[in-house]
Amino acid sequence: MNMTADGIELIKQFEGFRANAYRDAVGVWTIGYGHTSMAGKPEVTPTLSITRGEATEILRRDIETFARGVSAAVKGPLSDAQFSALVCFAYNVGLGNFKSSGVLAAVNRRDFDMVPRRLALWNKAGGQVLPGLVKRRAAEAALFLAESKAEDKGLPVDVPKGKPVAKSKTVWSAVAAMLLAVLQFWTFATFKLSLMLIVAGLLIAMAIIIYERMKKSREEAI
Repeated sequence: MNMTADGIELIKQFEGFRANAYRDAVGVWTIGYGHTSMAGKPEVTPTLSITRGEATEILRRDIETFARGVSAAVKGPLSDAQFSALVCFAYNVGLGNFKSSGVLAAVNRRDFDMVPRRLALWNKAGGQVLPGLVKRRAAEAALFLAESKAEDKGLPVDVPKGKPVAKSKTVWSAVAAMLLAVLQFWTFATFKLSLMLIVAGLLIAMAIIIYERMKKSREEAI
């Protein structure tokens, strides 16, 4: 797994070059193409100034560090595009956040279709949604999906398998509620009461479906 030129350009594009040290959106001293002291040398001080050539060399070293961290965290092979997208993401949020993220969890489950959704959740800095991060996550997602077709690149692709209808608790709960309503229709004498029971059954089925959807949403937290 190797970092691609597109991945490097993505980092350069969204980080931008800054010759003089500055504080980023959360107050961390930064310079060059998004280099911070946490990534390694040089230590970024308020008075630090570098050339574009120096910034490119620092970026190269930083990418090597992040690439090693991402490679150690992922399980199983990835395409170069997928790997590069993850390195770009980790470069922005830090290796610690990357390793604990739902993005990595989805990758290691080979649930590649979920990765763009997980990436999109990382759009805040200082508690605020930043348009720049929204765009960056979209670009990382596009890069991750760039080689997703096995027929184009000869890469193994895990086809997501939906839950069989026969095993769906939501479907069976709804069916049970409907059957109950139908049985009651034949049991009670008056049409009005039977109709009320049918409506009640429908409401129960809807409540169960809403509960299942809310449960799934909670499980898909970052």
